[in-house]
Amino acid sequence: MELRENERIDELHRCGYRIIQNTKKFCFGMDAVLLTGFVSVKPQARVMDLGTGTGVIPILLEAKTGGSHFTGLEIQSEMADMARRSVELNHLEKKIDIVEGDIREASKIFGRASFDVVTCNPPYMENQHGLKNPGDEKAIARHEVLCTLEDVLREAAALLREGGVFCMVHRPRRLAEIITRMAERRLEPKRMRLIHPMADREANMVLIEAVKGGGRQLRVDPPLIVYREPGVYNREIHEIYGY
Repeated sequence: MELRENERIDELHRCGYRIIQNTKKFCFGMDAVLLTGFVSVKPQARVMDLGTGTGVIPILLEAKTGGSHFTGLEIQSEMADMARRSVELNHLEKKIDIVEGDIREASKIFGRASFDVVTCNPPYMENQHGLKNPGDEKAIARHEVLCTLEDVLREAAALLREGGVFCMVHRPRRLAEIITRMAERRLEPKRMRLIHPMADREANMVLIEAVKGGGRQLRVDPPLIVYREPGVYNREIHEIYGY
């Protein structure tokens, strides 16, 4: 497999799969891996990952679930190319498609009600103030430069069939906004889990699952604690990562 400048191949610890990443641009984080351990994908489901970046979410979901087909949508050409090469590296061309395109146009690209599950690890930061280069890959991944929370929820709702599942990782400080905007799009929150770096620290991530047209009943799972002591992961984190 041809590697570009500053690229490396990392192990994913699932099915022998590996992934190409560029150390000077953007590498996937724990939030993406935790999302793949949280989302429910039924056998034969068709899955869409919005803003797929390196393609880590569809690759890990292919390894972990019985979904029939996985698609990753990515607007940045270099990232989409890198994700495609990771798919090829793992010989998953028949199971995973990487499509270059804009999240804001997702339902026009793929058609309405065309997926059973939609996932997203979106940009968390609203405020672009102080960004030196809004076109930088890291800035695009972290700040709402090319899409907003509203864009993600609108397109997720349009892409999902009735009863389909949307799953996202985000920041707890925006939870009230997330739930309100989900309800506006008929995405009813059904399950939620808060992620704490340590047992005595406040949550810094939230995993949330919603069902299109679902009933109003929300289950809050036990919190996930990342570290049992500084630098030492809890057992569940090792299980989610696969090592």
